[in-house]
Amino acid sequence: MPLDRLSFQGLRNLAPLEMRPSATVNLISGDNGSGKTSLLEGIHILGMGRSFRTQQLKHAIHHDHDSVTLHGRLMGDPPVPLGVRRHRQQAELEMRMAGERVGRVARLVEALPLQLINPDAFRLLEGSPAARREFLDWGVFHVKHDFLEAWRRMRRALKHRNALLRHDRMDDQSMTVWERELVHWSERLDALRSAYMADFLPVFEATLAELLPLPGLVLRYHRGWDRQRDLAELLAQGRLTDRQMGFTQQGPQRADLRIRVDRRPAVEVLSRGQQKLVVSALKLAQGRLLEQCTGRTCVYLIDDLPAELDAAHRRLFCHWLARMQCQVFITSVDAEALVEAWQPGTAMAMFHVKQGRLTAHGT
Repeated sequence: MPLDRLSFQGLRNLAPLEMRPSATVNLISGDNGSGKTSLLEGIHILGMGRSFRTQQLKHAIHHDHDSVTLHGRLMGDPPVPLGVRRHRQQAELEMRMAGERVGRVARLVEALPLQLINPDAFRLLEGSPAARREFLDWGVFHVKHDFLEAWRRMRRALKHRNALLRHDRMDDQSMTVWERELVHWSERLDALRSAYMADFLPVFEATLAELLPLPGLVLRYHRGWDRQRDLAELLAQGRLTDRQMGFTQQGPQRADLRIRVDRRPAVEVLSRGQQKLVVSALKLAQGRLLEQCTGRTCVYLIDDLPAELDAAHRRLFCHWLARMQCQVFITSVDAEALVEAWQPGTAMAMFHVKQGRLTAHGT
């Protein structure tokens, strides 16, 4: 469901903000440092419970405020209000949905599926496996209802096994118990991830073919341990080396997506512009698959669309967004570059940010 209202207070350099976004395309222009990215950050915090700009949410609070308060409303019958607040002196994030207090961020994530495309999105190609696991698990979470339970159980068993590895004297009996638990939930998690990837790959390949035909590009899921070996056997045999390292070296916590072009890592072969199109295809494909599986659409947050994309590829990218009929928030310093990427007649709302103040300036 798209957002039809936004209200922010105390967020970075933004003045108190009231916004009535379009259910489809929202173009946000302004000079560097004006607050465009902060607006996207606010939506991201509202739907994810965290910022994409800082690990500590207190750093997103305006220096003259004691807290940051973010409200939004999801269209529906009835509409669903969302709200989060973070006080500077408190570590806990207050979350509310439909007037009730929310105890887990997963509730917000489920209610407001977000896809972020910004310079950090390149981490899907050049960063650590953690970024790619997060990308993968976002998709599995939204289409496989028992994913969260399996993921939590696996993480709990992994935590206990790692704690036992770091003890002065290893308790073999306890280790066996937690390894059995870890194997069970690891195999369940791997099955969910594998099933998701089987559905995702053809959607990704079709999306990429329209954006940037790359016949040699291959995307593969690696589960985190040898596919020819049993995880229980690997854990038992690896206790000594795992104890020396102080952590479990094999398992779903090491899963990865391997993206290669002609058997070489894609990041070593592709230009920066090509990399952005591959990342964009990954994100668009996740949104398409979410709609196919659930009938729900993502909200896309796209920071500085024109960067590294020429006009032709910008039009292709926006063509996909228009076909998906999802809600989009796109920023750029160049308002004209934003508008020209869309087909004439595309319904859109245009906003401008100047010195932290948002104004609507045309539709």
